[in-house]
Amino acid sequence: MDNINWTTTSQFVLLGISTHPEEKIPLFLLFLFMYTVNISGNFAIIMLIIISPRLHSPMYIFLSNLALADICFTSTTVPKMLQNIFSSTKTISYMGCLAQTYFFICFAAMENFLLAAMAYDRYVAICRPLRYPTILTKVLCAQMVVVCHVLSHLHSLLHTLLMGRLTFCADNRIPHFFCDLYPLMKISCTRAHLNTLLIHTEGVIVINGALAFIIASYACIIAAVLSIHSAKGKWRVFSTCGSHLTVVAIFYGTLTWVYFRPLSSYSVATGRIVTVMYTVVTPMLNPFIYSLRNGDVQGAFRKWIRRK
Repeated sequence: MDNINWTTTSQFVLLGISTHPEEKIPLFLLFLFMYTVNISGNFAIIMLIIISPRLHSPMYIFLSNLALADICFTSTTVPKMLQNIFSSTKTISYMGCLAQTYFFICFAAMENFLLAAMAYDRYVAICRPLRYPTILTKVLCAQMVVVCHVLSHLHSLLHTLLMGRLTFCADNRIPHFFCDLYPLMKISCTRAHLNTLLIHTEGVIVINGALAFIIASYACIIAAVLSIHSAKGKWRVFSTCGSHLTVVAIFYGTLTWVYFRPLSSYSVATGRIVTVMYTVVTPMLNPFIYSLRNGDVQGAFRKWIRRK
């Protein structure tokens, strides 16, 4: 092979979502709007939980951490994408690319673990209501949050270190709006079998393990709900879980579609669109999903508005 093909690259070119000049302004305005809504909505959730004593319970502690993870998750990719829309170079340094990969994986994994923790919270609240205060104490809640953070960083560090072992050719163009795993592996000069194997083993265990835990928790919840004779009581229980289930379905559905498939069958064009769903759209919708069907959050918001 020619030496030029093995030139070590010091930077990458992020081609973005579209290369059509007439789409630059609409795309910039669209993603700026979604990013602004995401930041303001999730920040509002965090502030409401902090200032409202009524929301100082395990469920809302997990929710505030999920909102923080959503803010960081989107901030890892969207600001750089907005900058590159009008940039003539669209470059990102090699270390900047690895850092973006690290934090992207980290906050995605954090959301994964927090959704599992929230499912456990709902299980205890519905299936063990009398023991809820003694099981989910503040100490256990804090420990669960710390474990979520530690596991997320370890998971991300493993994938990023393996990515750092790959050699990249003179063609340093990434057909994506951020440094995602599969697009980087696609342009690597070296074989990425170990990276793919890690995604399909450790990645499956981390993601599908949390998903299996969520499914098991809701199986127990459904069994408990079916024993309730009152239709109103059943609806009340399901309404408290509906928002969490909606987020779980969107997050895991898109994540599984993008990553848990062979590298050879990965479509860059389709992958970009689906990736936007769980990196931008889902974090933007989370505050609305959790607040529109939550009387406690709505009550805290109305109380805050009256104070103004």
